[in-house]
Amino acid sequence: MTRAQQTLSIGLLVSSLYMVAFLGLAPMPEKLQTEFIPVLPFWAIVSFGAYLLAKLGYGVLTFNDVPAAHQELVKQIEQARVELKKKGVEVD
Repeated sequence: MTRAQQTLSIGLLVSSLYMVAFLGLAPMPEKLQTEFIPVLPFWAIVSFGAYLLAKLGYGVLTFNDVPAAHQELVKQIEQARVELKKKGVEVD
């Protein structure tokens, strides 16, 4: 099973379970059915965004722990400065 098939399968399973809960086909408490289930997709999107921001922040925080990437970035910056100076752009 490829990664795309696995992702699609999991997505269909989760969406099917959500539709069963949203349409009330499975018995559950009324308060859960009316207050929690309708806002579940928005909560999932916000949680996923927060996870991605935390992952990005951690990556920025530990950037100096990746010396090869740091050296590559420094070389690219120097190359850009040289090219800009050749074109007459003032670079600090």
